[in-house]
Amino acid sequence: MSSIHFIGGEKGGVGKSLTTRLLAQYFIDRGVAFAGFDTDQSHGTFSRFYTEFTAPLNVEKYDSLDAILETAETYPDTQILVDLAAQTGKHLNQWIEESDVFGIFAELNRPAYLWHVMDDGADSMFLLNKLLEQQPKGVQVVIVQNHGRGEDFSNFEQSATYRKAQEQGAHFVTLKKLQPNLMQKVDFSNLSFWAAANNRDLMSIAERKRVGVWLDSNYTQFDQFLSMESHRLGETL
Repeated sequence: MSSIHFIGGEKGGVGKSLTTRLLAQYFIDRGVAFAGFDTDQSHGTFSRFYTEFTAPLNVEKYDSLDAILETAETYPDTQILVDLAAQTGKHLNQWIEESDVFGIFAELNRPAYLWHVMDDGADSMFLLNKLLEQQPKGVQVVIVQNHGRGEDFSNFEQSATYRKAQEQGAHFVTLKKLQPNLMQKVDFSNLSFWAAANNRDLMSIAERKRVGVWLDSNYTQFDQFLSMESHRLGETL
């Protein structure tokens, strides 16, 4: 059984595309089939790094968004990743509501996840609280604390929003920070994360090792989350 992953957070600059790229590379390295969709009309970061796996989406057009549903129906064994640009929630939510999108996923027996990527600022927490208040029935929320965009999440972890997330069964993922200069080099070189960990021409042995360690650390987070979900779904089916 393969899942649908919407990677969002509404706020710009929190690392939504980074998280999507990491999850895409994780699936590639684990030999898991996936299809990607990129809603960012201006930058298209996800599609720039994983072109062969990704198609563009226009969130203002239903026939464009419907490609997600068609892919879910046609390729039942393929994971689907949707990279949500900032401020796409209004159009996406309207499409979801009017098309009963999560009802369709349920009919197709495809688990759906809403990933909320956040920095350590108050805006990310307020947006998460809004998401939790509107969380559709049967849809799991995954909260990504991106340490590349903030290192002190203590205020969030002591908040009522954090407790609400726990009570509603949200999953928590912590993304480790990659050295900023190294991340910048990866991006400016247009390297996938696999290439960054293996390209001897562009990356030194120390840089390749740091990327590899960073990937392994984040992959451990994904392994734990996905293994728990496989166990949970196996018990409920």
